[in-house]
Amino acid sequence: MSDQPDATVHIPVMPREVIELLDLSPGLVVVDGTVGGGGHSRLILEQIGSAGMLVGLDRDNSMLARARQKVSGDNCRLVQSSYADLPDVLRDLAIDTVDRVLVDLGLSSDQLADRSRGFGFAAGGPLDLRFDPSQGQPAGELLQSAGADRLEQIFRDYGEDPNAARIARAIVEQRRREPVRTAEALADLVAATVGRGGRSGTHPATRVFQALRIAVNEELDHLQRFLDTTLPDCLRPGGRAVVITFHSLEDRIVKNAFRDRDRWELVNRKPMTASAAEIRRNPRSRSAKVRAATLR
Repeated sequence: MSDQPDATVHIPVMPREVIELLDLSPGLVVVDGTVGGGGHSRLILEQIGSAGMLVGLDRDNSMLARARQKVSGDNCRLVQSSYADLPDVLRDLAIDTVDRVLVDLGLSSDQLADRSRGFGFAAGGPLDLRFDPSQGQPAGELLQSAGADRLEQIFRDYGEDPNAARIARAIVEQRRREPVRTAEALADLVAATVGRGGRSGTHPATRVFQALRIAVNEELDHLQRFLDTTLPDCLRPGGRAVVITFHSLEDRIVKNAFRDRDRWELVNRKPMTASAAEIRRNPRSRSAKVRAATLR
């Protein structure tokens, strides 16, 4: 069996628009804080050339392995790290400040298809949901140990699920008989509790999986720290940040941070969204919003 990772199936969101917002040129130092399968990074390398430098980060080492199939060379450094910890990465690379930073907060199609960690209930698998399996508590353990009030808070605050209380009580009742250990079991339990959903076609467990993933990876804490401290410390004055969000919790945090006119100048006053043609090609792009700002 080959040790080579499978080729990525992920399609980067709004690639042309993102590259345009980054406003790249040869020789720039650019950070892709969520390199994923390397789709955006490959396009960045084409623009900055051999005189530039790309620093690609990802908390998920399996995604870095996929990215290395697309992006490599003397002007590319791929590091397992959270984008919130960029100052430590730059210190190790002897880089003071950078010219551009891109962060794509969406879950990769490759992660959704990974049966080893249960990111997607369609693929199934054990309920792990951690980007870095060496850190933090798996989602299955959280479901087994947290009380109903805590689970309700997670589903309400991170998933904005109107059925948070009912789902939390159902999980607590179910685990008295048998723990909820797999993505399939959780999806079936949620559907049995609240129904299969309406005409939107969205599975009723979608918000629950989002909430658990955010909780075990502390995603909103990483994003807030990144915007409050990391970006201002690592981006040079006049440098540009581009952030792609996929749900209202993330977008609200980014929008509020970029409202600080003493620190940021907006590049696009309204978030950029995918075209109808792109949504047809890549349905996951339908909820994406892209905001860009320049550091004063």
